[in-house]
Amino acid sequence: MFANRHDAGCKLAKALHSYRGQQSLVLGLPRGGVVVAAEVARALGGELDVLLVKKLGAPGNPELALGAIGEDGRPCLNDVAQMFGADNDYVSELAARRLEEIRNQAKLYRAVKRKSSPAGRLCILVDDGLATGATMIAAIQSVYAKRPASIVVAAPVGPDDTLAKIREMAEVTDVICLEVPAWFSGVSQVYDDFEQVEDEKVVELLKEFAALT
Repeated sequence: MFANRHDAGCKLAKALHSYRGQQSLVLGLPRGGVVVAAEVARALGGELDVLLVKKLGAPGNPELALGAIGEDGRPCLNDVAQMFGADNDYVSELAARRLEEIRNQAKLYRAVKRKSSPAGRLCILVDDGLATGATMIAAIQSVYAKRPASIVVAAPVGPDDTLAKIREMAEVTDVICLEVPAWFSGVSQVYDDFEQVEDEKVVELLKEFAALT
């Protein structure tokens, strides 16, 4: 359905055209989400920044999110944590490792672009796809704490139950998702090219947008 993340971003931007010219802050979730967010920011005339959130993987199944953690250091857990027996020690240890990764990324990214404040602004949160929604929910809560004018969640693909959960959040004004597969196996199923995005690509995009301001 999408050739790559750039293609997904261009198509997502068309669905977000009503937000053009509103000086939006487009926040991409590193690393893949930043590529999609860059196309959205470019089309809407918005500001691009990164929103640092890390998935907390379940014991024995790191690809399954039991929650996520953001720059504020507070884990946001879902029901999977209890199902997989993730006790406090497991969560604390994993959260500490992920927070260290976030801090290292922050040093790299903030050397290129200073962190933008969401306060009083339309914030469009973008990822390359939603699965359990754990990282996006943590991202929403992190941004909402900074008192934005409104929060819009945008992704090229996601399962119906995850989208319903996010739409029910009082913090969210709007949710835009282009593809909602009847059978969802993973975000990559809608991409021809879903290669891993490295930090260097994120830095390159941040530099590009920093030069425009």
